[in-house]
Amino acid sequence: MKKKKNSIWMFFASVKLALFVLFILAAASIIGTIVPQIGTFVPQDSILEHYKQFYGAILNGLGLHSAQATTVITKISDLLSFDDMYSSWWFNGLLGLLSINLIVCSIERLPDVWRLVVMDNHQTKISRLQSMRNTLELTSSDPAPQTTAALQQRLAAIGWPASQSSRDDGHLLFSQKTPWSRLGVYVVHLSILVIFAGAAVGFFYGQKGGINLPETLSSDKVYQYGSGDEIDLGFTIKCNWFTMTRYPNGAPKEYQSELVIIDNDKEVLTKVIEVNHPLSYKGWTFYQSSYESHKKYIISVANQTTDVQELFLAPIREPVRWQDEKLLFAITDLIPTTTPMIYQYKLMVADGKGGQQLLILDDNKQGTLIRPDGNAYDFQVKEFFSTGLQVAKDPGVWIVYIGCGLMLAGLGVAFFMSHRRLWLFISEKEGKTTILIAGTANKNKPGFEQEFAKINEALTQAQSIEVQK
Repeated sequence: MKKKKNSIWMFFASVKLALFVLFILAAASIIGTIVPQIGTFVPQDSILEHYKQFYGAILNGLGLHSAQATTVITKISDLLSFDDMYSSWWFNGLLGLLSINLIVCSIERLPDVWRLVVMDNHQTKISRLQSMRNTLELTSSDPAPQTTAALQQRLAAIGWPASQSSRDDGHLLFSQKTPWSRLGVYVVHLSILVIFAGAAVGFFYGQKGGINLPETLSSDKVYQYGSGDEIDLGFTIKCNWFTMTRYPNGAPKEYQSELVIIDNDKEVLTKVIEVNHPLSYKGWTFYQSSYESHKKYIISVANQTTDVQELFLAPIREPVRWQDEKLLFAITDLIPTTTPMIYQYKLMVADGKGGQQLLILDDNKQGTLIRPDGNAYDFQVKEFFSTGLQVAKDPGVWIVYIGCGLMLAGLGVAFFMSHRRLWLFISEKEGKTTILIAGTANKNKPGFEQEFAKINEALTQAQSIEVQK
């Protein structure tokens, strides 16, 4: 009588539980993609107001404007931590439940699968071989021992090396391929657990922060999300420049920053970053996330003759003096262009002796001014920004990569390989040698039928062997 198993154990071993959890996780991930994840980036006191506006805009778009509905949805969102879903208690609880399910499923089913991998197939009953789907009977004019040796040699020649045993007054040859392919699904189970472990390491031991880094300036610290505590990088990050392009309506289209890593007083790495193209150094990753305008302007001036160059920072209409070159200049006005938020700059240049010259410059484009004394100067003006960087250090990322590699390997084995087995039973009856060939595969049975036919064709080409009529 079969022993009844514990109901709680069987609940966690259920495939239905795995499918249910995966469905909920998929639905939650869709919500997490639609709803902005700002929980770690926005102060707590402004999150609710942000989401009231967000959900209110959605309801308005659906023609369902209701202040009460907006408030209710916002409260539900806050209760379920939709602003930071992937760190919420319920989302991580689902991941934990899926992990338990995978472990229990593997413990429950792996022993039976392992027995199939390591079992002694020479003990298979001959009656079972006769009832298999793929069978063929041959005859041979040679004695059974000689026929057995010839078939064993033939199998080895076509890539099916076989072992031999004596069974039921006959000889049994057995060969198999990729028995370990039955373990592919459990490699996938393991890979998911490894990925979860890597994510847990990153969650508990990783660091996340941010910084608004002004152009031309540098910092060796970032600020932890939530607490605002300083995090020492161990090196210096500098922003050489920030630039932004806009759509014809003036909305931001793309923004980039050129970042420089300075380590031990040496520039070791320079990279232009943009959204989805971060910079990584010593485990830290810097993501382009935002920007801030300071309503000031960077004025770059270079003497073409001497190659002397200088940068100046000034608000509009505030004079700047370049003492070494005896120049005085100021941005006197912003000229609107056809693209909103993009301006031309009216630059007035004086030498302190009463002489003034006007230069109109496009945004971040160079213009040349020749002074009365013959000196030529290149001027360039751009708005002064700080680049907003999200900064993360995740020590679990390599564990996740290993898990992804295991998953690819496990899926490849599970979907594209099968455990194929082949038996040949050679016996003598009434002075005639008969050969029973039987084979089976645990997956891709139509494909194995074709392979089984090719094996039989190769065996019937052996001398003195023919298909039984």
